[in-house]
Amino acid sequence: MAGYSNLYMNQGETFNSQLTLTDSNGNAYNLTGFTLASSARRSYYSANASIIFTVSVVNANNGVIQLSANSATTLNVSTIGPNLVYDVFIKDPSNTTTKVLEGQIFVSPSVTRLS
Repeated sequence: MAGYSNLYMNQGETFNSQLTLTDSNGNAYNLTGFTLASSARRSYYSANASIIFTVSVVNANNGVIQLSANSATTLNVSTIGPNLVYDVFIKDPSNTTTKVLEGQIFVSPSVTRLS
């Protein structure tokens, strides 16, 4: 079963969130040699992703990753309608794929637009 964590994002702002990925026993994953992917959608059934995150491993031995999206990407996320949902998948060196984290993303609207 995947862990659950809500995230908060400001529309039009560069988004970075560090997360620690743990297994069902609460032990941090050792992400050495793993491939990671994460995206967010308006709902689990939406055809298109609202955000495809850049996923970076910050500390492989302790399961720490960072999800990132640039300001141009977050500016285009609508704040009308439901929150976004997201998840994080990992693929180990033997090609076993596991959903390790999921949750909602609450997007706060912005008024100011930088050029």
